[in-house]
Amino acid sequence: MASASDRQIPAVPAIPVSAGALIFDRAGRLLILKPTYKPGWTIPGGIMEADGETPWQACRREVAEECGIDVRSGRLACMDFRPRRPGKPGGIRFLFDCGTIDDQSLAAIVIQPEEISEYRIIALPGALRLLRGPIRRRVQAACRGRGLVYLEDGRPVPAVGKQARVGASSPPSQHGTMK
Repeated sequence: MASASDRQIPAVPAIPVSAGALIFDRAGRLLILKPTYKPGWTIPGGIMEADGETPWQACRREVAEECGIDVRSGRLACMDFRPRRPGKPGGIRFLFDCGTIDDQSLAAIVIQPEEISEYRIIALPGALRLLRGPIRRRVQAACRGRGLVYLEDGRPVPAVGKQARVGASSPPSQHGTMK
């Protein structure tokens, strides 16, 4: 008879998870980065490690690695599910609003040259024009200030974020009523 340790465990789907940060200066301008490994501009952040790292820990680590900023607090502003596409695994993207950092911290930015070629601190409308599509939609949704936003492929899901209603189109159940 096979023991519990001999049984095959079904494969668990592997879904990449990443975490990014919205970091602003005192004038409300957004920090954006130009990666060396893909086109366009992005925000600080990256893939979560498979060693048990949480999304918040990944956000803090990636920001420190990419630009040398020690993010100490943040608010989860957006979660985006990216569907799988040919050659792209999709995944889940967490976006934290890390608020405003002081001028001294911004002046001390040190980019990671293997991954980042340059950075800019730019007004939100200009940043949105430079950011790639899915990131642009995520940042735009998060900056609207409506609390936590859930997206799929960078777009709001009409049924999510509204008051839950179950069976609103049918009359109340008559179960348990005696005649």
